[in-house]
Amino acid sequence: MARPLLKIQRYFRRKPVRFFSFILLYLAAGSLVFLHSGFVGDSSTGANGGRDPLVASGIGNRAASSDGRGVGMKGRVFKETRRPTPRRYGPPWTKGAAGKDSHDREGRGIDYTSTWNRALKGRNAKDLDDGRAKYIGCYIDDTAKRALRGVSFFDYKKMTVFRCQDNCAERGYLYSGLEFGAECYCGHKIQAPNASESECNMECKGDKGNLCGGANRLSIYRLELSQESARRYGSAIFKGCFHRPDNVTLALPISAVIQNMSVEKCVDMCTEKELSLAVLAGDRCLCGFPTPHFSLHEMEDEDMCLHRCHGEEFESCGNDKYFVVYQTQVQDNRCMDRRFLPTRSKQLMALASFPGAGNTWARHLIELATGFYTGSYYFDGSLYNKGFKGERDHWRSGRTICIKTHESGKKEIEAFDASIVMIRNPYKALMAEFNRKYGGHIGFASQAHWRGKEWPEFVKNYSPWWASHTLDWLRYGRNVHVVHFEELKRDLFSKLKDMVLFLGLEVAENRLLCVEGQKDGNFKRSGLRKLDYDPYTPEMRTSIDELVMTVDASLKKRNMAGVPKEYRPTPR
Repeated sequence: MARPLLKIQRYFRRKPVRFFSFILLYLAAGSLVFLHSGFVGDSSTGANGGRDPLVASGIGNRAASSDGRGVGMKGRVFKETRRPTPRRYGPPWTKGAAGKDSHDREGRGIDYTSTWNRALKGRNAKDLDDGRAKYIGCYIDDTAKRALRGVSFFDYKKMTVFRCQDNCAERGYLYSGLEFGAECYCGHKIQAPNASESECNMECKGDKGNLCGGANRLSIYRLELSQESARRYGSAIFKGCFHRPDNVTLALPISAVIQNMSVEKCVDMCTEKELSLAVLAGDRCLCGFPTPHFSLHEMEDEDMCLHRCHGEEFESCGNDKYFVVYQTQVQDNRCMDRRFLPTRSKQLMALASFPGAGNTWARHLIELATGFYTGSYYFDGSLYNKGFKGERDHWRSGRTICIKTHESGKKEIEAFDASIVMIRNPYKALMAEFNRKYGGHIGFASQAHWRGKEWPEFVKNYSPWWASHTLDWLRYGRNVHVVHFEELKRDLFSKLKDMVLFLGLEVAENRLLCVEGQKDGNFKRSGLRKLDYDPYTPEMRTSIDELVMTVDASLKKRNMAGVPKEYRPTPR
């Protein structure tokens, strides 16, 4: 007996053998634990194995029929499980003008919106209305005739109540509805009758604690729209009230009289004509593009356009003297052509900014306004794939109109002959760059990053750079043109015009008017996931405020306008 034990002892004394033996034992033990947990999970979830009944029923058919043209839900069986009643909630929008319910016109279906109170009987009001979005009830939905007839989208993995409400509110719709646990529908009115609450029994794919409708059943919410969202009508963007142009025919070449006029009818007509402006003037609908004859730069008070549409009780359709204007989803192609410079430039022009200060957005505007590609000191494949074709050129190639750079060293700055320097409110720039760093160009940092150690470290390291970047360009730059991000947003036409002139090009007014309608581009964050708290501590603000005043003083020393008022610290 002693001999075998002695052999085993000698075997494990050999280090490599002993190491790999321990690894094998560890993996074997882990596998046993994993298998045990799997059997326990199966036995506790019943015959269905804990799977969503949707998966057991076959989701492929649903994807084919969910566009409203496919087959209905007949023949599919769903198993209703007993669960505690999930809570209902809404997104954190500021209360604004949500509008009123419109009524049925021209036989387009019955408006069942006013019947929603029947669905609320016996339910807890706290669960239904938290001041941000109100749960209306469970409604019947028909694939051939939708209850909500605006835009829709599906996500069979991550759909949530909040996400659906965000998407509908962003487009200015009054109602959002969730169906089948994964489908989101938007609309301005509900055109279907109530269903029993027990029929909206499917959990959201992205949030198992909440219900997202059922089979051909919608869980519908009424949205409290923010002021920005209320400026939309579905896919169309409200531009304002404007005085009748001197030459209407020249300014708006397409015109038609529409019986029972509504915003929807005029927007649909101009969209079909592939024109970007839908203009309502009483019972007339006019379509066109922004031009010097109708530039949309002199907005009138909206009260001047208060004239009820004949087809919709709560919409304004303007009159003979004051027009209501919407921008359709039709792309204005007058500024979409871009190319490299015909001859290589010997002057290197920088587009310099601190990260997060709007450099990519400024490149988008410059390319549309000039028709020439911009370049970059770096290479970003995602930007190249989004249409910034100058991204792959070497920054000294001379084929691009200006070069994006975040550099701030003396040697790097002196390599350029002139520069446009973008400055943004440091509080906004730091948050934008933090989102980009942890979420990509149009993504967002997670709550764990904001609440964790990453954010304080980021502010500590990056806020001094915000100031030193501008100070270095003012000190070492040969010919500097300063542009403040916020001022460019407020007065895009004139500020962008100044930038084009600084680049040594002639200004095409039609092209600039086109840019105003295409200003957002592909790299604008939705703004739907804004933080509901201030991430800056008092200590952070004290430090950043000092940096702001340093930059302000340096700008004024160069006989330039100081930082905008919103940058400056408020007296404590």
